[in-house]
Amino acid sequence: MRSVLHRTTTVLTCAAFSLGALVVAPATAVGQEAEAITCNHQPGSDATKFYRGKSAGLVYDTKFRAGAPIPGLGAYVPQGIAVLENWDGSGRPIFLISEYANGGKSARIYGLDTAGREIGYVQIAGSHVGGIAVARGWVFVSGRADGKMHTIRKYKASDLVAALKRNDGKLLPQNGKARSVDGSSFLTSYDGMLFAGTFDEKKKSSMQSYYVAADGNLTMIESYEVPRKTQGVMITRDHFIFSTSYERKKLSNIYVVDAFAKKIEPSAKCFSAPSMSEGMTTFGGYAVLLYESGAEAYAKPKPRNVIKHLHVANIATLPDFQAG
Repeated sequence: MRSVLHRTTTVLTCAAFSLGALVVAPATAVGQEAEAITCNHQPGSDATKFYRGKSAGLVYDTKFRAGAPIPGLGAYVPQGIAVLENWDGSGRPIFLISEYANGGKSARIYGLDTAGREIGYVQIAGSHVGGIAVARGWVFVSGRADGKMHTIRKYKASDLVAALKRNDGKLLPQNGKARSVDGSSFLTSYDGMLFAGTFDEKKKSSMQSYYVAADGNLTMIESYEVPRKTQGVMITRDHFIFSTSYERKKLSNIYVVDAFAKKIEPSAKCFSAPSMSEGMTTFGGYAVLLYESGAEAYAKPKPRNVIKHLHVANIATLPDFQAG
């Protein structure tokens, strides 16, 4: 599967969306990784930041910009984000955002068009829904734990689209039984493959790649090391880019690692980001980053940074910074 994994992913045309609607002194990041890798935490300022709270750092502030409002924040907590291409047959893509409420007793998938307009939502069975990904006509979502194993649910993309168009709040059942996997804290896809990994607050963890069959069944292929506290990941031809965070008052980190590296070192480098970063996805040459800090559930005590919009950056610029 090596050749499959290394093919260039299809890139959507930048003209398909408006960035305005959707939307550079190394030191160890405060309250962050207590391991060999140190992050660039060059201070930013009120002049460079575009979000509430203290600046996360100059690198982040010069690479990212604010995008579309995140839906559902009044009652739900955002977790994962993915792109569903040609959702209505007209060639237009949309964002899918997985969110939970009531400690995971309730869950939804929101649809957001590339102009930043909320299309509606689909109610799904309760779960923390830590990640969402689209591959080969299937939408995959993190399911409930099954003993010591994690699970991944699957939904036919066509079924989810029909439910989004109805927007009637009815529960959309999953297809078949949830697949038990080593980890599903975060999900992403690349070149028709599914990637799913495990969050670990204290140590580096792992992410597995899966071949997706036409019927949505998964076959595990490979395992990769990920940074501790990984909440989301996006994949390009050249890089794994990880979103890592934990706790309201602590900075997040964005890690850039060589694509398909079994170990994150020695290629890994990182820069600090606002608190409570979550899932990431790629869209038309841009990175789109999701935050949970704007959810009403986290209003008290107030997070270091309260972010209620997607943040967007040019993918080509993300690896271009001085390591810590």
